[in-house]
Amino acid sequence: MLVDPLKYDEQLLDFVMKKYNCSDPWDVVDVFEKRIAEYAGSKYAVAVDSCTDAMFLCLKYLKADGEVTLPRRTYVSVPCTVIHAGCKVKFDEIEWSGAYPLTPYPVYDSATRMTKDMYVPGSYYCLSFHRRKHVPIGKGGMILTDDKEAYEWFKVVRYEGRHMDRLYKDDSFDTIGWNMYMPPEQAARGLVLFDNINEVNVDLESSGIHKDLSVYKLYEESNR
Repeated sequence: MLVDPLKYDEQLLDFVMKKYNCSDPWDVVDVFEKRIAEYAGSKYAVAVDSCTDAMFLCLKYLKADGEVTLPRRTYVSVPCTVIHAGCKVKFDEIEWSGAYPLTPYPVYDSATRMTKDMYVPGSYYCLSFHRRKHVPIGKGGMILTDDKEAYEWFKVVRYEGRHMDRLYKDDSFDTIGWNMYMPPEQAARGLVLFDNINEVNVDLESSGIHKDLSVYKLYEESNR
């Protein structure tokens, strides 16, 4: 029997809104963010479209420039987002498990980690909800931070410079943003899956399965 995906998303969203007493679909995103922040040990969390977008926004907030050092074995989207953020990529022989920093910036690629109290104070910790991750929404990411100013900036720029608590006709714009937000339907799936997360998680297999990206000259050529 075929399932209508639109009706499924609507029913799931309705179920989650009732469970958490949400009056607006966007409240579901807020609930998901708060649940993850509490679990990870950060003050704030901002849901976005992917872990890649999370890292991009963090680098833009920090006005990053110059060279960013990455493990030569990582996922291909990471050097791409570093370059798109206006930085240069440097690969190094770095062994890692679960998470690693985009050196010299306190931005962490934590796509394969989802452990209790994993947040590193003072950092911008980027999570993935890809279908092969601990909370397999299908696509999605999140930024963990204890920086209130950064939190408020991320909330606006992820949604094209709009404010989620205002109707479009009532909104005003003072920031150029990107289309990188997480819709309520994704957050609803995330909450349902997170409710069933294993209390004791281990890092997913990471550095051992990734290709050596340092052999590809396009990243070096993009640095010129």
